[in-house]
Amino acid sequence: MNQIKIIGTSHIAEQSVKEIEETIAMENPEVVAIELDSDRAQALLANQKSRVSLTEIFQIGARGYLFAKIGQYVQQKLGKMVGMAPGADMKAAITAARRNNIKVALIDQPIKVTLKNFSKALTWKERWRFFADIIKGIIQPRRQMQELGLKEFNLHSVPKTELIEKMIQKLEERYPSVYKTLVMDRNRYMARKLIKLSRIHSGQIIAVVGAGHKKGMEELLSKLEAV
Repeated sequence: MNQIKIIGTSHIAEQSVKEIEETIAMENPEVVAIELDSDRAQALLANQKSRVSLTEIFQIGARGYLFAKIGQYVQQKLGKMVGMAPGADMKAAITAARRNNIKVALIDQPIKVTLKNFSKALTWKERWRFFADIIKGIIQPRRQMQELGLKEFNLHSVPKTELIEKMIQKLEERYPSVYKTLVMDRNRYMARKLIKLSRIHSGQIIAVVGAGHKKGMEELLSKLEAV
C-alpha cells in the first residue's frame, strides 16, 4: 500500500487542482493513475461533451443515458457557480504527468459498461425516489440539502472526510443499487487496476480519484495486497 498513494478530489474544486499539481511535482511518481476510461479522457482533453449515438443508447439503456445527461448538466451548472470546468482535476493530473514525463494510466471502468449496469440495476423504488429528490431540489433546494445532510457542503473545496462518509451513507441507504453500481463496483475495478500496475512498476503510483472513492479503494487495496 505504501507504493500507492490515493488523492481524493472534487471535480470542480480549485483546491483539488492545486493539490494534484503540487503532489505530482513534489513526489515525481512513476505512474499517475486517473479515474477515467479512454472515452471520457479523450472527450475531456478535446473539451468536448461525450456524444452517444442512438445505437449506444439502446446498448447502455435509457435509464443509464438519462442519468448521465442529468449528471452532466448538474456538474456543468455547479462548475459555472465556482468558475471551474467539470473534470478540471483529472485534466490537471494528465497535464502535470505529461509535463514531468510520467506515465499516465486510465483505471476507471468503461463508462458504457457502468451506464449499462446502472440501467439494469435501478429499481422502481429508486426511480421514484430519484424523481422525488429532483423535484424537491428544484422547489426547496435548501431543505433538500439539509435533509441529505449537505447543508455544510462547500463547492470550492474538497469535502471533509466526515461529510464524504455521510454522503456515501445516504446514497447507500436511499439508492443501494446505484451505490453498488457507481461506487462499489468501480472501487473494485480501479483497485484491481492499481494492484496490476504495482506489480508492473516498482516506483510510486499516485491515483487521482473522486473523494467518494478514496476510503473504499484504500480498504480494498489493503485486502487485495494481503492475498
